[in-house]
Amino acid sequence: MYQRIKLSKSKAQTSHTIKDKAISTGAMGVTRLKKAEANHAFIGTWHIYEMSQWDEDYFNMEVQAYIEIQADNSGNFQFGLVSGYLDGYIERLGDKERFSFTWEGQDEMDEASGSGWIEFNGDDEVEGLINFHLGDRSTFQAKRVS
Repeated sequence: MYQRIKLSKSKAQTSHTIKDKAISTGAMGVTRLKKAEANHAFIGTWHIYEMSQWDEDYFNMEVQAYIEIQADNSGNFQFGLVSGYLDGYIERLGDKERFSFTWEGQDEMDEASGSGWIEFNGDDEVEGLINFHLGDRSTFQAKRVS
């Protein structure tokens, strides 16, 4: 699971053990990393159809509100004028699994960030929470579309 790669800084060579895989080396010998891929049921695109803080006219204002989770546990979302990129992980709560994440993005062109989670509420339905750092918080319901 761990891979040893060499990162160079000027002429000195430094060896590091990392969990993720190297995918390219850029300027000044900096190695760009690719996150290890996961295989879990949260991967896919989910259309948000209900939110506790905002009505459908707002959350579907620009596009069908969604949250997308990729195999490397990153992803993105948009509802209303809020969009962002997420970085998450699977955690176990009792006998349930939850995909928890942090996010950063924008709210009406202002920088925004926060956290959230989703968990299954049926075969192809999830419920979740999206939290703005020092701000609003909303639960949501979503259905799998892919």
